[in-house]
Amino acid sequence: MTPRLISPADAVESLRRMVHRKWAAAVCADLGVGDPVTFSVPLRPGVSTGSAVARIGPAPWHEWYMRWREFADRHPAGVVIVRKPMSVQGVTNDYPTTLVADLDAAVALVSGTEPPTVDVARARARASSLRSIGAVLTPATVRAAYQLGADDTEVLLSAVTWLRRHPDAGAWTARQLPVPGMHTKWLDTHGALLRDVAGRDVRDEVRSRPAVLHLTYVDPDHAASGRRRHDAWTTGDTHDIAYQPRIVLVVENRDSRLWFPPVRDTIVVEGGGKAAAALLANVPWIHAADHVVYWGDIDADGYAILDRFRAALAEPAPDEAPPKPVASILMDAGDLHRYAQHGVNHDKAGRPIKSSSVTLSHLTEAEATAYDTIATAGPTPFRRIEQEAIPLAHAATRLLDVSMRFPRMTPAQTT
Repeated sequence: MTPRLISPADAVESLRRMVHRKWAAAVCADLGVGDPVTFSVPLRPGVSTGSAVARIGPAPWHEWYMRWREFADRHPAGVVIVRKPMSVQGVTNDYPTTLVADLDAAVALVSGTEPPTVDVARARARASSLRSIGAVLTPATVRAAYQLGADDTEVLLSAVTWLRRHPDAGAWTARQLPVPGMHTKWLDTHGALLRDVAGRDVRDEVRSRPAVLHLTYVDPDHAASGRRRHDAWTTGDTHDIAYQPRIVLVVENRDSRLWFPPVRDTIVVEGGGKAAAALLANVPWIHAADHVVYWGDIDADGYAILDRFRAALAEPAPDEAPPKPVASILMDAGDLHRYAQHGVNHDKAGRPIKSSSVTLSHLTEAEATAYDTIATAGPTPFRRIEQEAIPLAHAATRLLDVSMRFPRMTPAQTT
């Protein structure tokens, strides 16, 4: 170990980092959960003999010792400077060796020049409230609960109490849970914390909503029959679609679905964003189609949806239907350049679109090139080309190009 002398300022900074890492564990320990936590900083690692002092030099040693003498006269109560005897130049004396403090003293010490790392009273109050209702207390749950506002904390406590009284939440949907103060979106944001403190995941227990799939029939013969053009398919319901498609085109934008040009033997499905994979992968008539094609935004989310959708359909369906490959249109590197004039860098709220570092393993080479270009953390001309910016006639033409590789499907003339 290299001999070092730790100054009071450096020791306080080390203690600050330690408090940041361990305050939640210390709060738990104070309530009898986990081992006791002590905050300690070695003050002269590797310096335990006079020869080590000689290698450092008498001047640095003297300066270090005097600084700790000054610190000893003004440190907060509860902070202990442990001293051990050592002989320096033939004289034995007790010299500082370790700075030790409990949580309160450590926070008081490190808060002298900067805002406190943690409000210990608030942290203990949150932890005590959780403990009093039988919640699972861990450093992680204490830290997460500490970050909540007062209103969300009350909802969390109410939710844990409610779950203790209701061992089965299957009679309600996630938005029907009669927990005092819980609004309909609370569980979306705080469900993981509730799971951790309650010891059960109510999101897995609640009644699921049937998934509703919105679709448009674009087969020209069907349109000529005068029957309905737009439909909805609900999981678990008794319902037949107008015809079994040979090709299913999944789009993300409602306008793209509603006004897609006629294409024979085709149904256009509104994907539903990030939920598309879970929803569409288990629809039997989609699995039964000859070909499934996806068309989404040219942006990080669009490629992530395609990646998940492709991965989901690569797995056997619940009805044991075989895996289904998914093609894409208007999402390769060539399309990125062809429609570059429609590229944007800000979302509809005017916020800059963020880069993405997520690795997508189910893209083709051309798709991956486009994804890497728009998702990179480095400079890029734009981060999004919205699906709505590309003319639907172009999409229908591209679908025609795809169908040419599939002899059984003959698209009608586009309008």
